[in-house]
Amino acid sequence: MTKRDARRLVLAVVALATAAAAHGLAQGQQPQNVSIPEPGVPQTMTIEGAFIRAAYNSEGYVIIGFRLANASVGEPWMLLDVGMTLRGTAPNYKLTRRTVWLDTPDGRQIPMPSNEEFQKANLSALERRSQFTYDSIDYFPPLATEPCWIGRSWDGAELSSTRGCLGKHFFPIPGGIKHGQYWLNVKFEKSLIRVPFRIMTKDEEQVLNKNFKSIQKQVEEAFAPQKKK
Repeated sequence: MTKRDARRLVLAVVALATAAAAHGLAQGQQPQNVSIPEPGVPQTMTIEGAFIRAAYNSEGYVIIGFRLANASVGEPWMLLDVGMTLRGTAPNYKLTRRTVWLDTPDGRQIPMPSNEEFQKANLSALERRSQFTYDSIDYFPPLATEPCWIGRSWDGAELSSTRGCLGKHFFPIPGGIKHGQYWLNVKFEKSLIRVPFRIMTKDEEQVLNKNFKSIQKQVEEAFAPQKKK
């Protein structure tokens, strides 16, 4: 992570913590602590919306939408809208189910289900709900101009730096979806990207929703050409 990226993270933490404190004081409550979780791997994490998160490094980029997941507390399956692409000169890479998994607040690692498990679960009702409860995540680095769809029962997806691939990922959650910090993990050829997202309580949602700016603007700023000095 560059010094510039680190500074952005610090500013984001300060902004969120200040807003949370102001909200708590206005309600006669103790200030809340709000922080950006550390991924534990080298990456940049500066793109955040109310129910959208993106993380990237020099090899890949992953963006997720989790509005439906946030509204599904207690349910046994989680649906995430996911977008992926490669960056720069990274060679084409075949993504498989084994390279994508979910970390839960209680420390479990949940792999993507097999096609057989997915079909057996009969998630058509959840899919129908996703048509009405979602946020657009069609925001990619400038090179990724070719549309690509990752089917619901996919066995592999060919990623490249010119293709922006979108799809829906399903994960079984033992004991049902709970509030707390989750991570979507995507293993690329040479690196791991971990996208953090939090299933929020109503109070957390009210505090954080006021602090996000346009996702499109954040993507444009993140991947704008560097000015020559």
